[in-house]
Amino acid sequence: MDRAPTIRTERFTLRHHQMSDFAPLGELFASERSIYISGRIDRQKLWYWVAGEVGSWSLQGFSSRGSETHDGAFVGQVGVNKPSHFPEVELGYLIMPEFEGQGIAFEAAEAARAWAFETLKIETLVSYIDPKNACSIALGQRLGCVIDPDRALPDGETNDETVVYRHRRAA
Repeated sequence: MDRAPTIRTERFTLRHHQMSDFAPLGELFASERSIYISGRIDRQKLWYWVAGEVGSWSLQGFSSRGSETHDGAFVGQVGVNKPSHFPEVELGYLIMPEFEGQGIAFEAAEAARAWAFETLKIETLVSYIDPKNACSIALGQRLGCVIDPDRALPDGETNDETVVYRHRRAA
């Protein structure tokens, strides 16, 4: 599969990344808000990061998608991914600051997770979360995932940097 299939929810669309996503993501990764999502990165590293997300569809058949409101406002990125340094498939989400606190991340993550379980036929996903990121932890808990103490961490990360939350397919 070369392009991410589109998922529509009640309030927004998850779709293949496009060039217009690059500028708002660049602003986010240049700001203090990037502290919990790998820290500040420059435009060159962001280019490789977004290109990696786009290319993962061709290589793996899944990755994160850009998300936007039905009137076209960029909301963030949500989806499943597994870059080479991740030991498991992750459900990841980042929402632009102006859209936080509206339940958008929950709705998007729920849609991406359902797609992953149905399409990829996997039983579990993880979310790698900085232990100081209270908003992301709260979202993981709202999604029903729990801390997995027996998990593997992404290459180069420590228990002080990353808590792994486990998502399980509903029985």
